[in-house]
Amino acid sequence: MVVQHNMQAMNSNRMLGVTTSSQGKTTEKLSSGYKINRAADDAAGLAISEKMRKQARGLERGSMNAQDGVSCVQTAEGALNEVHAMLQRMNELAVQAANGTNSESDRQAIQNEVDQLLEEMDRVSETTKFNETMLLKGDPTGATRRIYMKPYTAGLAGRLEQNNPANNQPYIYYFYPDELYEGKEVNIGGDLYTIAATSDPNNPSIVSRHDAMKKMGIELMRANNIGICTYDTSDVDIGTSSRQDLKFYDSGQPTSPTSSAAHVYITDETQGNEEIGIWLGTRTVPKELTFNLHAGADAALNNKICVAIQSFDTVTLGIEQLDLVGKTGDNGKTATYAIDAIANALQQVSDQRAELGAIQNRLEHSIANLDNVVENTTAAESRIRDTDMAEAMVEYSKNNILAQAGQSMLAQANSSAEGVMALLQ
Repeated sequence: MVVQHNMQAMNSNRMLGVTTSSQGKTTEKLSSGYKINRAADDAAGLAISEKMRKQARGLERGSMNAQDGVSCVQTAEGALNEVHAMLQRMNELAVQAANGTNSESDRQAIQNEVDQLLEEMDRVSETTKFNETMLLKGDPTGATRRIYMKPYTAGLAGRLEQNNPANNQPYIYYFYPDELYEGKEVNIGGDLYTIAATSDPNNPSIVSRHDAMKKMGIELMRANNIGICTYDTSDVDIGTSSRQDLKFYDSGQPTSPTSSAAHVYITDETQGNEEIGIWLGTRTVPKELTFNLHAGADAALNNKICVAIQSFDTVTLGIEQLDLVGKTGDNGKTATYAIDAIANALQQVSDQRAELGAIQNRLEHSIANLDNVVENTTAAESRIRDTDMAEAMVEYSKNNILAQAGQSMLAQANSSAEGVMALLQ
């Protein structure tokens, strides 16, 4: 029996320290909810957990980015919905104005409403924005592009073909009328003509094949410039060469068409050609607005979803000078040609809305996928880092019992030296 080294007390004290330390860690886990509170708790687990946290938080932000994209796309599509509605009303008005029962004043009243709708379409294009980004004005840098107007047949019987694309002339089309044999009746611009060997100066409805081609050329020129410039047949001069160009009158003098207007020429059918060339009208318009939605946690470029939105002012749609009235005696002809121009504008808006709808559907699928990955990644990270409260409580209860037992044993060990006093009595 010794008094200098109480080994039982030392052992009890050491084990009580171990239990107290373990009890402290268990208490920390229970109070924080994490079983990894510092790298020393689980170095490998901490590294894995932080990597998963980075992925999950990045994916959550990517999902929010995609949701912002949906809101942006819906804003643009909602504005185009109103443009669609205005174009549908304009189409209704053009069909109404094309009817021969309307007076000139009736058509002017119709034109007044069309003018207001055109102004409103431009206003919508100028003012629609999302988070200070103008959505329907095109490229915010002011960059422009050149577009070609769509070719129209003016309702003439025949076929329309594009020039050989290999010639790099996408702006040239050829109209080939149905065979113009003598005695055939043809409808040109709403008027009936009979083809003869020569034109009859006393009967305007009897024309030669060549004069019929000229009349077709004039109507094609009118139809292909509808919406981008206005004039009637008195504004056109016909050349005398083998390729007879149709030209505008400008201050009383025939001039070449402006670069933005459609240009028409008629070949000399005596050479075996029966075709009318159409150089399409062009417009300088803003380039499309493009931006990328980052729907992912990584820097990979395939995480980006590109959104492109065209400008949608009346110039881009090719209807900025849409005229349903025409000159005196027009009798609805101009309005008839306007129906095609409005139909083309409707198609442009429909194409863009369809594209925006497809992007929105894609974004919604991306959001669903991202949310699913976040959920499963978070579950995996939770298994590594979160405290299992039931397991921790079992550990805490065990340590609590051990601590009490340790304290009791330490007290017993310290009291064992009292036996020495009995030996010394």
